[in-house]
Amino acid sequence: MAKQTINIGSSANDGTGDAIRSAFDKSNDNTNEVYALFGDGSTLGITGDGTVSSGTLTIANDAIDYEKIDDEFSTVDALSAGATVAVDFDAAQVFTLTPNANTTLNITNPKIGITKTIIMTGSGGSRTLAFQVGGSSGTFNKIAGDYDDTSNKKNLISITCVGATEFWYAINQIAS
Repeated sequence: MAKQTINIGSSANDGTGDAIRSAFDKSNDNTNEVYALFGDGSTLGITGDGTVSSGTLTIANDAIDYEKIDDEFSTVDALSAGATVAVDFDAAQVFTLTPNANTTLNITNPKIGITKTIIMTGSGGSRTLAFQVGGSSGTFNKIAGDYDDTSNKKNLISITCVGATEFWYAINQIAS
């Protein structure tokens, strides 16, 4: 149901607002809807501090669609080339870059369990690739593959955060 607003009239005691019974009926309907949505109809399932006090709070299947998720998971970000390039894990899901120098990808705002994709297009200058997190070395565990800086060669880098400063990554190129 849509929220029911109690008509309070144009000014105090002018007689144009809702009658008391009608006003409290709207108030009860609004309250009942909240209790049904966030509880069992008579008890709320969420406390004032956000914890679940009875039962489990769940999100209905298919209630969140692609358009409602954070930009972090639905955006491509073109990175600016440089010796050190910031890769903000909060900014996008896919990053693109064509380097103009030996490049260190500096990961910021990493989230454990999140995998990001970086597509680097070779510039033909025999560039090298390195990683760091928050300006420090961190631990970067290579699973497979090497960066190929051949001109126009696409490198797909999948990098997963497994700890505050630990990552696993793989580099792949398009099969010939």
